[in-house]
Amino acid sequence: MTAPSLPVVDVARRIAGLEPDLSEAVERVLRSGQLLLGPETEAFEAEFAAFCGRRYAVAVASGTDALRLSLVALGVGPGDEVIVPAFTAVPTAAAVCATGAVPVPVDVRRDTATLDVDAACQARTDQTRAVIPVHLYGRPAELPDLGVPVVEDAAQAHGACDPAAASAAAAYSFYPTKNLGGIGDGGAVVTDDEAVAAQVRLLRGHGLARDYEHVVTADNARLSEVEAAALRVGLQRLVSYNDRRRMIVRRYRDAAPGLSWQAPHPRHVYHLCVARVPDRESFRDRLPFHTGVHYPRALTQQPAYGVYTRSPCPESEAWAAECVSFPCFPELTDDEIEVVCRALR
Repeated sequence: MTAPSLPVVDVARRIAGLEPDLSEAVERVLRSGQLLLGPETEAFEAEFAAFCGRRYAVAVASGTDALRLSLVALGVGPGDEVIVPAFTAVPTAAAVCATGAVPVPVDVRRDTATLDVDAACQARTDQTRAVIPVHLYGRPAELPDLGVPVVEDAAQAHGACDPAAASAAAAYSFYPTKNLGGIGDGGAVVTDDEAVAAQVRLLRGHGLARDYEHVVTADNARLSEVEAAALRVGLQRLVSYNDRRRMIVRRYRDAAPGLSWQAPHPRHVYHLCVARVPDRESFRDRLPFHTGVHYPRALTQQPAYGVYTRSPCPESEAWAAECVSFPCFPELTDDEIEVVCRALR
């Protein structure tokens, strides 16, 4: 068999599809000479908040920063505990550790790969100060009511979050492969809470309130004007791109109804199209296209984070052992989609 050429994601195609608007946006910023916290960032924040159906969006340097600053703005710090799903990308837990708090991994549901609310309730202690449900692969997770603030990890869920959700904030990533990907790192905190938004704005820029007056201790998590301008271009196309992703996944699922696909949801935006396959490596070897594994280890199996394990997380580890990601990006051609469908039938 010839080597597969169809990738799981192709950032070069995405960038090409945004031209010439993308280059024009970058050039507009360079000509302005204002590279940080200027009109592009302000405009993107307003546009992204409107897209999310929330009052405020605060642009920051990465999705990890969005989680970290959301937690800090809510008062989470050393000695506190934050409940997280055991099956997630490592930055979910890393952001908790960056606040000085302790991540408490709990299991996920077998059908959705998202936070098991019952397991989260059982993990709650007197030290629990927040919970982070992850909308994994773009599928909305159930938000638990534990009597503590909920911070949605929406790094993979642009367009999936319910604007009426009872969360304190949602944290987004604009890493280049995301549904709304930038041309570098980036993130945003989206919230209806004016105080949280104001605090995140302080925390992203050394706690600077006005000229050389720093009112809180903080570091730097600013988004560049170039990145904001690029994101504005992508945001204009996000709804149609998400619709294209949904169409692709419908084709795959129709072609292979016997695969153990992640449970569907009306708001799923399919950052990744994932199924569970018990004989994963032999299955992947047979396919004439590239596949991915997101993620091969649960937090309970990570050398740096396994120390936080308090209870078994068998479903998380089963997902890690069996998950397979299929090509799913809006720029896939109809012929390429058919290649995948034929191989899966």
